[in-house]
Amino acid sequence: MPISDADQDTLQSRLRRIEGQVRGLQRMVEEDRYCGDILDQIHSVQQALKSVGREIARNHLETCVTDAIRSGDEEAAQESYDEIMGLLKKEL
Repeated sequence: MPISDADQDTLQSRLRRIEGQVRGLQRMVEEDRYCGDILDQIHSVQQALKSVGREIARNHLETCVTDAIRSGDEEAAQESYDEIMGLLKKEL
């Protein structure tokens, strides 16, 4: 199931904000700004991306994974479980 229109708008807005932050990072490097400030900005971008990722993961669990489990199709449910475990392994 796709992301709802409201969530899509929110995520797009957040991603545009992150895009602006990355452009700001590029300027900071070009201007040879203080490394600590650049690292702080990098951390902010990483946290913002993680937040977007969590929202997309929540949507995926609430829709696609839940649908696969409720479908009664054991193979689809197992595939969803394996997919989620693979994603978690990347994060941990």
